[in-house]
Amino acid sequence: MTRDEPEHEGRGTAKQAAAEAAAALIGEGMVVGLGTGSTATLFLEALASRVASGLKITGVATSRRTQELASRLAIPVSSLESEPRLDLDIDGADEIDPQLNALKGGGGALLHEKIVALASSELVIIADESKLVSQLCTTLPVPVEVIAFGWPSTVRRIEATGATVTVRGGQVSPYITDGGNMILDVQVSRGSDLFECVEQLKSLTGVVDHGIFRQVAAQALIGHADGSVTRLSRRAGGADTDHVL
Repeated sequence: MTRDEPEHEGRGTAKQAAAEAAAALIGEGMVVGLGTGSTATLFLEALASRVASGLKITGVATSRRTQELASRLAIPVSSLESEPRLDLDIDGADEIDPQLNALKGGGGALLHEKIVALASSELVIIADESKLVSQLCTTLPVPVEVIAFGWPSTVRRIEATGATVTVRGGQVSPYITDGGNMILDVQVSRGSDLFECVEQLKSLTGVVDHGIFRQVAAQALIGHADGSVTRLSRRAGGADTDHVL
C-alpha cells in the first residue's frame, strides 16, 4: 500500500498505464495477490474488466479494503488458507531502488502485503516513475508493525538502537492494522546500513515486521506521464530494463 498523496494528471496517467500493463499479465486460471493502495486499486479495476470479459482467476486480497473492493468489482476472492501458493502478486510501493528493493507500508498493510508476496511465485511492483529512488528511506521513514500490547516499551527498545519513532495516528488514537497491531514510523540513524537496521528492529520483542521488501520483487512496471510503461527485472547488481508500451 502506498502513502496517500495529491494526484495530478501526469501521475494519474502513469499509474493507470502501469496498472493496465499489470492486468495484461494475468492469465487464465491464475491465483493472484491483490495489493492495496491507489495504484493497486487501478489494477483491480483493469482486472475486473478482463474478468467481466470472461477471464477466470482467483484473487487473494492483502487487506479488508482490497477484499471489499474486489467483491464490488465481481473479482472472485479466496484466502491464503484455501490458496497457499499464488502464481503472481501485483502491488504498489512507496519507493523502489535500482535493485528493485521496495519500501512499502505507508498505508499500514505491510504485514499482509509481505505475507502474500512471499506466498507468490512472483511479486510485480506497479508504480509511477516518481517512486524510483537511488536509495530507500533517505527522506521517508520505515513503517514498522508492532504488537499493541506494551507498545511504549517497544518504542523504547527501538529508540535504544538510535532510531527516531513516531506513532502512526498519534498516541491517543493510533492507527490499527487489519491484524490489530500498530504502525510506528521509524527514521533509522543517518549513515546506518538500512538493511542491517531493519533486521535489528525485527529481532526486537514486540516488533512484528517492517516495510522493507528486500529482494522480493521480481519485476516492476513503471508508468510514465506519456502513458508508456517500462519493465524493470531484478538481476544481480541492478535491474534490466525494457520498454513495454
